[in-house]
Amino acid sequence: MKYFIVDAFTTQPFGGNPAGVVLLDPGSDFPSPRAMQLLAAEFRYSETAFVKQHSDNEFTVRYFTPCGEVDLCGHATIATFGTMRRQGIIAKGTTCLNHTLAGDLKVKVDGKVMMEMAVPQVIDTPVDVERLHRIMGADKGPTHLPVMVVSTGLPDIIMPVESVDRLNNLAPDMDALAQMSKELGVTGVHAFAIEDDGYTAHARNFGPLYGVPEESATGTANGALTHYLHHCGIISRPAQCRFLQGEAMNRPSVVETTLCPDGTVWVGGDCAIVAAGNIDTPILYPKNN
Repeated sequence: MKYFIVDAFTTQPFGGNPAGVVLLDPGSDFPSPRAMQLLAAEFRYSETAFVKQHSDNEFTVRYFTPCGEVDLCGHATIATFGTMRRQGIIAKGTTCLNHTLAGDLKVKVDGKVMMEMAVPQVIDTPVDVERLHRIMGADKGPTHLPVMVVSTGLPDIIMPVESVDRLNNLAPDMDALAQMSKELGVTGVHAFAIEDDGYTAHARNFGPLYGVPEESATGTANGALTHYLHHCGIISRPAQCRFLQGEAMNRPSVVETTLCPDGTVWVGGDCAIVAAGNIDTPILYPKNN
């Protein structure tokens, strides 16, 4: 089977957010969860996607962090479908069906890859904002914007910050943040600041509970942020958004989202393949598994 190292939400290698992509051999089933977990840990990227093809436009994708399986990953999805477009597996202009643990989602493959997110929802989870700010090393955020838990496939704490400078100076206590994330049942914190500079917002994402101290581009969280901004009256339907993430990591990424008239959210961008190779089948299909 083939593997790829792909930078998502960028057109330049060594920018954006890297992901592993593993294309299963035709007709083969997924390896054991343990085998996929071990390979994801070996790659050491925030997520590695394992892809089973059913037809020209139907796929099942499973996502593993270095610490465990997650229901969905936006940047790994962009990396996966962008890679299959470049490999000639998917033709431009195709709308694909992606079976995930977060549900069956549509992916539009054209010049860019745009993925439909799970149904947006504000989750009624109380967040101790003072504790959160202490953990994040943050001053009090904008008083007119709340801290909320929002999901478009994965629940994140959406945390407003007063300015981009203060956003870039956040210094979370990762152990404390992992503990708080576990208590609240969230993936992590997606912090953002709004500035009048051509982007909808600047963002940083922290998920130490899943072995990801910080991500340079996060599709699901920016999908959630899009819904949050509409919920708070910052944007109206329909809307096109552009989020700049990864500045503090020197891996700037542009995540594009579409808020449709019916409230659905699509997230997308481009990708760049950095490396490719083959995985020996016995590694993922050992005889005792």
